Amino acid sequence: KLNLKIYGISGLGADRRVFNYLSLNYDFIPLDWIAPLKKESISEYSIRLSKCIDQTDEYIILGVSFGGLVATEISKVLSPSMTILISSAETKSELPILFRLLGRTGLLKILPTKIFNPPKKLAHYLFGTKRKKLLNDILNDTDLKFTKWAVNQLVIWDNNQTLKRVLKINGTDDKLIPPKRNRAMELINKGEHFMIVDRAKEISIIINEKISNLVINNNN
Repeated sequence: KLNLKIYGISGLGADRRVFNYLSLNYDFIPLDWIAPLKKESISEYSIRLSKCIDQTDEYIILGVSFGGLVATEISKVLSPSMTILISSAETKSELPILFRLLGRTGLLKILPTKIFNPPKKLAHYLFGTKRKKLLNDILNDTDLKFTKWAVNQLVIWDNNQTLKRVLKINGTDDKLIPPKRNRAMELINKGEHFMIVDRAKEISIIINEKISNLVINNNN
């Protein structure tokens, strides 16, 4: 095994359980969410979370969904060997326009926290997963205060900066963050937003291959 670590940042309200189905050839370290400070921005939050990353060895940052936004923000400050974004976006223009319109209204800030716990049937539809029990368990364990903060950060995210070494993996049928087809990315056919679980085998193959190519190129 190469001395390379992959740090994983899960999606909004999700936790390290979403990574259980990946089979990667490198040490994988899931980062647990920390509580956001009052009025903390996503970039300030990401800098605090990045303190958990050991930079003495080579490392890669992998983010899923909202975790991809945080992975992008961390990668702008640190210099990972690669950033991997799954079911996510690298810049604000890759997010659905509806999110940005909602961000401009400021409406989400004034909604009660309990609104951020969607009905299970709606969540099953949006995430498009066969593993409904796992999704339900994750949603039931979600800290709604964190979710409210994260959703508000998602809709006002203002990043235009692209990353040097990035691997983007998106599902063609993702309802929450549909892929922008004009961007360089690996597409999982009929993959939906929860494909980190449902299509873990295909995603693992892509990641392992890209990292081994990166390692070979670095050694040449």
